[in-house]
Amino acid sequence: MRGKAMSLAATDAAPKDSLFSHARHIVAENPVTGIAFGLFALFALAALIGPYVVPHDPLASNTSAALQPPSATYWFGTDQLGRDIFSRVVVASRLDMIIAVASVALVFVAGGFAGIASGYFGGWTDRIVGRVSDTIMAFPLFVLAMGIVAALGNTVTNIIIATAIINFPLYVRVARAEANIRREAGFVQAARLSGNSEMRILLGHIAPNILPIMMVQVSLTMGYAILNAAGLSFIGLGVRPPTPEWGIMVAEGASFIISGEWWIAFFPGVTLMLAVFCFNLLGDGLRDLVDPQRRT
Repeated sequence: MRGKAMSLAATDAAPKDSLFSHARHIVAENPVTGIAFGLFALFALAALIGPYVVPHDPLASNTSAALQPPSATYWFGTDQLGRDIFSRVVVASRLDMIIAVASVALVFVAGGFAGIASGYFGGWTDRIVGRVSDTIMAFPLFVLAMGIVAALGNTVTNIIIATAIINFPLYVRVARAEANIRREAGFVQAARLSGNSEMRILLGHIAPNILPIMMVQVSLTMGYAILNAAGLSFIGLGVRPPTPEWGIMVAEGASFIISGEWWIAFFPGVTLMLAVFCFNLLGDGLRDLVDPQRRT
């Protein structure tokens, strides 16, 4: 019995060790992937605990300290109202991450299931989903997001909805292509012959096999969602001041660059750039991790 228990424990530990060693190999082979995961952990930490540990109130104005350059007291300097830019950049990470995560989660569910149903059933389902996707793709996506937010109002909820809508065709196409390939696979035929319903086949067999490639798509569109939210805020259709948000901060600091106060727009802009690069590079790392050919 003892030998059997040890054998089972070794069997359970083998896949975990294999996955860990594969992840370590990917990071060692491409250190940029490790940097991307480190940046992601940093942004997640800032979103979770940042508002509680910042050195200054991000909304408090202090006109006597307005337009101060970076210093030991104000690490990123202050803006035209004397607000600490470092505190505002850190606090803004929570709002931008919420917008990105919520919009991507919404489109992941809606676009993923629409694409799976389109690729699996075909026929009228495929035509309807395809026409909806083509209609969205017929517009410049950022212009479409501007129109949606302008029509519904520039609230956080409407920004999330607009970002999800413009990303809908991306998820539909990925899920449709993968479901179309797998609908005649041997394991699907076996499940169908075993008496499983179509819905059970979709949820229990097709969807789990599509999940890895969909997770890569999630990481890629997270960066675009953050950039889209910042772009809407930059042109005045996003989050309203004085709420800390990277796009608003860049817009507010743009007019001060000429007069020499470069730090007002520089630090929020660099943070936004790092966030977008982080999720793009994270997508490459996840693709390498979930690709079965990379494990050979």
